[in-house]
Amino acid sequence: MASFLSKSNTLKLALFATGLSGIVAEYVLSTLATYFLGNSVLQWTLTLSFMLFAMGLGSRYSKYIDKNLLEKFIWVEFTLSFLVSFCSIIAYGISAYVSFKKHLLIFPLPLDGVVIYTTSILIGFLIGLEIPLATRLNDSFESLKVNISSVMEKDYFGSLFGGLFFAFVGLPFLGLTYTPFVLGFVNLFVAILLLWRLDDIIHPKYVKTLKSASIALFAVIAIGMYYAKDVINYGEQKLYKDQVVFQEQTAYQRIVVTQWKEDYWLYINGHLQLSTFDEWLYHEPMAIPAMKLYNQPKNVLILGGGDGCLAREVLKFNSVESITLVDLDPAITNLAIEHPIFRKLNNNSLSNPKVKVINDDAFTFLERDNNFYDVILLDFPDPKSIELGRLQSLENYRQCYKHLRPHGIVVTQAGSPYYATKAFYCIEKTMQAADFNTVPLHNQILTLGEWGWIVGGKDMSSDEMKSKIRHANLDDIPTKWLNKEALYSISTFGKALIDFDSTKVEINTVHNPVLPTYYGKANWDLF
Repeated sequence: MASFLSKSNTLKLALFATGLSGIVAEYVLSTLATYFLGNSVLQWTLTLSFMLFAMGLGSRYSKYIDKNLLEKFIWVEFTLSFLVSFCSIIAYGISAYVSFKKHLLIFPLPLDGVVIYTTSILIGFLIGLEIPLATRLNDSFESLKVNISSVMEKDYFGSLFGGLFFAFVGLPFLGLTYTPFVLGFVNLFVAILLLWRLDDIIHPKYVKTLKSASIALFAVIAIGMYYAKDVINYGEQKLYKDQVVFQEQTAYQRIVVTQWKEDYWLYINGHLQLSTFDEWLYHEPMAIPAMKLYNQPKNVLILGGGDGCLAREVLKFNSVESITLVDLDPAITNLAIEHPIFRKLNNNSLSNPKVKVINDDAFTFLERDNNFYDVILLDFPDPKSIELGRLQSLENYRQCYKHLRPHGIVVTQAGSPYYATKAFYCIEKTMQAADFNTVPLHNQILTLGEWGWIVGGKDMSSDEMKSKIRHANLDDIPTKWLNKEALYSISTFGKALIDFDSTKVEINTVHNPVLPTYYGKANWDLF
């Protein structure tokens, strides 16, 4: 034990802990930036790039430190422990303060985004500062070539363990509430270990101060951990106008349910997905016209739609023998199966023996699946990021085409034809490039605004599909809103809200993901 905790090994252990906690803190901040600011690829890229740049600044600054290297190294560890522990609380606290205050922008980022990036830079700076200091401290214990390689090795190994911890333990089990505090304590305990093992080379006048600081910091982190959930719940609540009644951080997303009077709203990563107030205005127009276009549909595939509402609509058709529902996040489908709010909303559709629920990525599922379907319904979140845009890509639509039987029908939610016009018609154009004939549909949804879908037919012409939709017989299908007049209105469009040249709208592909850009530059201010 004594040889394992030699002075050199203790220093390396500190770097291992720094690499572990530092990278996890950056992952936490990247996740928070995605949650508060959107566009996960951009946020992860910026947050980690700022961190690496700041590590370079920290390394550069370390050359100006000449005296009391160990004492300063321990102070850096203390500071890092504090920042890592409270990074999530700080982000939520600032977000609660700036919620719905559009004037609090800085170049033109929201204040919470500035705080997240600044925290990322500070943590990166401290990590970059520590590595050269540890190398210089370890110089008296090992030769140069062994010293440098072993110091860097421990930091990089710590980063790997940090990544594994965040992916498989931190995010799914501890969440963004407690993961930072666990890592903060790791840093603090290692700093205390340094105080204990290397006390003979610490200047006597600093020993008492450092020990007192370690006790005080332990108390601060412990208190912060105790109240963390309350603080984050408060910050979460401030993001929403209504009372938060359910929240869960999964490995994939943040799920929040709010309540106002007798109705509920489901949010994913801060974006509204549905409301019990008017969800039928969305699900009936999406499912029923598409199902009516196929004569006696038996086998149906739903990609997304984990809330179970689309399955509820599909089950209204007596001809249906099987529904395969593929949704990435088991937390969403479990909510739909087990939570009384959603069980009532979807009429226990996901517990129906005709329904098979699969938790998988829709894109890769289609690549592996060997089954064929009469109707495919794509109910994905809006294409705010590249990974979501991939689900509305030419490649994915071609897979749908392959999995449809002759005369098969596909329908996808396509955002707003008025507020995100280019994105809407990009989806239609991409579907046409996959050899589908298309019909755009739309409806006014009170909680979402004007919303739209694209129906694609494998064999029927666009005119034939439009005519069949308008003349569909709904006598055998119970509906809450949809009727013959509505079938006509949802397939009729007035003049475009904005003038644009549709010929210049590009096709969305995996290697040319234009759809998230179109969506991001939409006219949401008009809503």
